[in-house]
Parts: sequence; C-alpha cells; structure tokens
Amino acid sequence: MKRVSPYLKMRVLGAIEFAPGNTIIARIHHVSGCDHQDENGAPYRFTWRTIQTWYSRYKKDGITTMHPHTRKDKGMSRKVQPHELAEVIDQVRKHFHGAPRPTDVYRKGIELGLFQRARLAPNTFIRHCKTYELLKPESEVTNKERLAFAKAHANEMWQADTMFGPYVKNGEGKTQTKLIAFIDDASRVCCHAEFYLAENTDTLVLALRSALYKRGIPESIYVDNGSIYTSKEITQICARIGTLLCHAPIRDGAAKGKVERFFRTVRESFLTRALDLTSIAALNKEFTRWVEDDYHAREHSSLRMKPIDRFGLDLRRIRFLPPNEANDEYFFVEEERTVLADNTFSMRKIRFEAPRDLRSRKVQVRFDRRHFGRVIVFYKGDRMGEAKPVDLIANDRAPRRQHASLKTHHTDSQTSDPTGTYDGPTDYLLPEDGDEESR
Repeated sequence: MKRVSPYLKMRVLGAIEFAPGNTIIARIHHVSGCDHQDENGAPYRFTWRTIQTWYSRYKKDGITTMHPHTRKDKGMSRKVQPHELAEVIDQVRKHFHGAPRPTDVYRKGIELGLFQRARLAPNTFIRHCKTYELLKPESEVTNKERLAFAKAHANEMWQADTMFGPYVKNGEGKTQTKLIAFIDDASRVCCHAEFYLAENTDTLVLALRSALYKRGIPESIYVDNGSIYTSKEITQICARIGTLLCHAPIRDGAAKGKVERFFRTVRESFLTRALDLTSIAALNKEFTRWVEDDYHAREHSSLRMKPIDRFGLDLRRIRFLPPNEANDEYFFVEEERTVLADNTFSMRKIRFEAPRDLRSRKVQVRFDRRHFGRVIVFYKGDRMGEAKPVDLIANDRAPRRQHASLKTHHTDSQTSDPTGTYDGPTDYLLPEDGDEESR
C-alpha cells in the first residue's frame, strides 16, 4: 500500500472540524464517506477507523505523528536469519556438483524438508542469496574487506571452528568425526583440539572446558555463526568468565584465517598418516601426540619461533582457571524455576529443596546437562547454595533446637504454675540423650 503523506492526513483531519454531526464519531463517519485529494490531485478515501486513529494520535502527540517513520526492522529478515539460511544451503549443496542455480537449491531444500514455503518464499530466498552471496564459493566473494592482523599478547583472542575428520569405527558401523579446535591468535598455540563423534553443544562445552583448564581464560573468542557457537550455553559460559564472544560475518570463513590455516596443517601433516581408526579414543591419542610433539615443537613460519615458546612469553599476563568443583559450575547450563510455597522446585522430574528460604521467588538453577547431579541455586546473581532432593521423612521430624525450646517452655510453665499442674501438650517433648528422665 502506498504511504500516505502528512499533507493528505492533515487535510482529512481538517475536514473533521467542518463536517456535520453532533459528536466527533459522527463527523468522522461523515468524512470517511468523502473523497480527499492529495498534492497531485489523486482522490483517496479512508475508513473511519483509520481516520479515528490519525485523529487520536494528533490529539496526543501533535503533528509530529503525521510524519512517516522508518520501520525498525527495515532490511532485517523477520522469519529466517541469514546465518541459519547459510547452514541449510551448505547441506543442500552436497547434492549438487558445481555451482547450482538458486531456484534448484530452493526446490531441493523443499524436497528435503529443510525449507518451508510458509516461512521462506522463493523470491526472498533468491534475494538473500544475492545479498549475502550465499551460493558463491568463498574465493569469489567480493563484498568482504579484511586486513591481516595479529594480537599482541597471548590469550587476547582465541579462534574456534569445526572441521570434518576421518571415519572411525562406532559399534558395527563407521561415523565421521568432527574436530573442534581453539587456536590462540598471537602465539598460534592449539589451546585444545579434539575429535568428537558429533558436533553439538555438549561437545563444544567439553572442548571449551578443556581449553580453559589448559591455557587459561581468553579476553575474547572469535567464532562463526553456527548453531552451536550461538547457543545459550556458550553465551552464558563466556559471560560468567568475563570473555567476549565475537562472531564472524556470514559466509566469511577467511575471517578466521588462523584456525583455518591450522585445519590445513592438520589435513596435510596429520591426516595423511597411517592412523589408528579403530576408535575415537585411539584417534585422539595420536592427535594429541602430534599436536604436542610436532605442531607445538616446530618453528612457525610467521612467528619465527615455536608456538609454545611464544605462548610462554606472556605467562604473567594469563589468568589461569584451576580445575576444581567450584570452577566446574561455570560450565553448567542454567534454567529458571519458581520456588513453591513449601520452598521446593522440580527439575527433571525430581523435587528439590531450596538451600535457603526462597518461597514464591524466581531463581536460576545451574546443573550439568550431561551428568545430572549437583544442582546449584542462584538468586539475583548471588549463589544461594546447592539444592538437595526433598527428604519427606526427615522434614516430618522437628529440628533438635525446636525440641529444646519446647522443653524449656515446658519447664518454665511448670515452675510458674502455683498449683503444680500442667495441662499443655506433652506428646512432642522427647527426652534428650543423657537426661535423667530418660534413664
């Protein structure tokens, strides 16, 4: 629909003042049945609801509301994000040879169930492909400007990415491995790299945890827009340890050039060997030996020294994270729960008791998603303690200090009673161990 100019709006509102009718609603209804001409003499007619909206806004904010405003979501996709579309296109392109046309990729995505026409129209798909150059090889992408850079000190920035590895035996069949690696930008040290059978949030958390325990806490981590690198868990971990999580531009693999160069070295120097692919553990054992004895111990062409020696120059600047039970809580997933009136909440069909009195409050609960055990409760950013499963039988017994207070009250009542009689309750007054009455 064509945008209505402020001139035409004010002309319609001016007609309300001279329209017949005893009420403002009657005059608006009369104006809605008339034609109104814009600056070029073109006739327009508006519904009474539209005119009423203009009139209400004019009375409230004046003529400033008559000027058109730019949409807040202009240029932004409301249903499909570009990085999500790039991941789906990478899956569809495996079914083609060469450079397929956008329409062929769209049809194939519909057939595989990766696209839904209700969420992504063909014209929208083609427009995104042209705007972000999603179907072009990275060597032909022209809309990216970059400069060669390097951080001055170790652990100022890590680069992380995932590479497809060899197939290993997994039960009766074979599964392709995925190598998740973290590379320090300044020293080129491999903070941690490991092959996994799956690429998901759990494996990324395990890799990041090992990297932090081995090489310390980085100031920032540079990753792509993959689903695991934009997950809630990774964002929470970086926020807890004070690390800035940065994402590369869409379809710009060369922006993470150092980790991509490390993957090239892995393909040329490690994967060309006769590897033991009988299990994922055997593959990682050989890979760890290659990283420590070959990659770290060899002089780097850009640094003119060994990566491990370059990393050692900045040891005084590095904040190390010692592995212990307290630091393991940084890697727990966090969910929100409302504490009930009996100071309990449910988590994975288990009823827990809050460590403090948090009744009718919303708390943040952290736990290990892979090995569900310890449950830590936070309230407004403060650690309240570890929650324990509810012990209904133990809660049925009054605390020991309550027994003592009740017994004292009993004795005082007997003393203050001049007749020597006491009619109060005596069922719950249990004798303490060592009392003369209990012997």
